[in-house]
Amino acid sequence: MSLPLAFLDAVGGAIDFIFNPRESLGGGAEVGGLGQVGELTLDHLELTFAGLAVSLAVALPLGLYLGHRGRGEFLAVAIGNAGRAIPELALIAFLVAYVGTGFLNVTIALAILGIPPILTNAFVGVRQVDRTAVEAARGMGMSELGIVARVELPLAAPTIMTGVRTAAINVVATATIAPLAGQLSLGDFILARNVYGDEGVLAGAILVALLALAFELVLAAVQRALTPRGLELAREAG
Repeated sequence: MSLPLAFLDAVGGAIDFIFNPRESLGGGAEVGGLGQVGELTLDHLELTFAGLAVSLAVALPLGLYLGHRGRGEFLAVAIGNAGRAIPELALIAFLVAYVGTGFLNVTIALAILGIPPILTNAFVGVRQVDRTAVEAARGMGMSELGIVARVELPLAAPTIMTGVRTAAINVVATATIAPLAGQLSLGDFILARNVYGDEGVLAGAILVALLALAFELVLAAVQRALTPRGLELAREAG
């Protein structure tokens, strides 16, 4: 069988696995089908939303504060670089060894991976805001919090959302190895080859890829909606 035909046959088998249940390789259990796919997808989404929410709650206020104050550039850049250097599997293994397994511990690991791009982009986005606009708002008597909320945050939204999109993809992808820490996700299809077979492994990879693509498209639409019209027109003109 030629390579293209073998690839199409494998993809066809993976798609069939997604829609139609069958007996596991070891026997004695039914695997695959929309029922199990739906359950694991919900588990995966729950982990993703939890990890991303914690990342946003920690990194966004800190990044906005540091950017507004004009301090902590070294901290923001260092955390961003450290986040890219942390091996996801090593982080999960460390938390399992010293904290334990379960939903909370996996959420902490995902949040740690999501914080760097959000923090760095929030800091950079605020620092890139035209200082004359900030000083004008301050001259009008606007409070520092008001300046952040009504001037800096809207103008920095495109850069911030780029960080959120990066964090979301990191979290979605890393949630795949959550079963190693005792928490089910779509990664169970990929990691338990002896249960689901090659078709299950490929099905899991396809589902995770589609989930990441869905997050990217939704967050890109959110980014476009949050971008001030004037800023968008200025970028198009430039």
